[in-house]
Amino acid sequence: MGPRNFVKHFRCKGQSRYSIRQRLDSLAVLPYLLLIKTQNVKEDKMRKGIVIVAVGMVLLLFGCQGPKIRLFPSAADPLQEHTLEGTAKGKVLVIHIRGTISDAPRRRLVSTRPSMVQEVVSQLRKAQRDPEIKALLLKINSPGGSTTASDILYNEIVAFKQKTGAKVVVAMMDVAASGGYYIALPADHILAHPTTITGSVGVVFLRPHVAGLMDKIGVGVEVRKTGRNKDMGSPFRQATPEEIQIIQNLIDRLGDRFLDRIAAHRPIEPQRLKEISNARIYLADDALKLGMIDRVGYLQEAVSEAKRIAELPENAKVIVYRRTRFPDDNLYNTSTSQYEGQGVSMVSLDLPAFLTFHQAGFYYLWQPGAMAE
Repeated sequence: MGPRNFVKHFRCKGQSRYSIRQRLDSLAVLPYLLLIKTQNVKEDKMRKGIVIVAVGMVLLLFGCQGPKIRLFPSAADPLQEHTLEGTAKGKVLVIHIRGTISDAPRRRLVSTRPSMVQEVVSQLRKAQRDPEIKALLLKINSPGGSTTASDILYNEIVAFKQKTGAKVVVAMMDVAASGGYYIALPADHILAHPTTITGSVGVVFLRPHVAGLMDKIGVGVEVRKTGRNKDMGSPFRQATPEEIQIIQNLIDRLGDRFLDRIAAHRPIEPQRLKEISNARIYLADDALKLGMIDRVGYLQEAVSEAKRIAELPENAKVIVYRRTRFPDDNLYNTSTSQYEGQGVSMVSLDLPAFLTFHQAGFYYLWQPGAMAE
């Protein structure tokens, strides 16, 4: 019996071929086929016993009523609503935005997780279909990320407000710098924890540079091109003065876009906006003086503010979307599923962010924050 026939044979009512294959893939360490050649009566009896045990295990693991056992956690489960507190009508949805902002899948050594953009947008889309959600609380702990991914999330949050009329409150945690601040701008109220680091309003262009190393080891790259700037930004040679100027012009334009967003959303005087544009980081108290945020406080205060501006009762529901139910769940749990939890997965093989964050490009990013992930 081949793999295709095996999947077809054990597919039960209500189960797709894909779901069965998912289980097979996730349990690749378990043999799914046992070929037996009997040579004598004694061996035949022994092998029949093995067959019965093997078939029983297969039915348990892959059958209609058998438990789903995953060697590695999956992100395929749908988002489900879970109530953290409150019983009254009306809801405050909490969405956690944690880590470097990117629209690229987060790759592990043995699996792939959805990108941050995909996870956040999935939750916003689900929330749009629930008329009881009157307020959105974004809990941000991010040093920023790529310019495009940051702008996508900014635009999705703006669109969510326009489509639903819901109020948006931001609670900044450890870091909400650069792109992390950029995506906070559409909020009706921005609260920062007393120890939050924010600011870093600006753009950085990152590219690997290996020309010096290649010279030392005697390796070169031959390039033939149609235009003099075709390989601009190449890591294999020094940039020309013309290329440096072109890149700087792009950086300046993206930086101006960031400042325009701030001017559109925050009541900041031009002189203070000029000070902010130097791209330094600030603690929460300093950011408050500059008008970058509205309040310094704690997460529960952000929840109360969301209820207040959305005109919800104090005991209104505070909800989250998760792919897994967690015991003793609360506002400080930033995971949507087990693969993001610490100590939940059987095997955790994530690479440090600074080892995988190497793609050349333009970023609304505070680099030390990304290195610390």
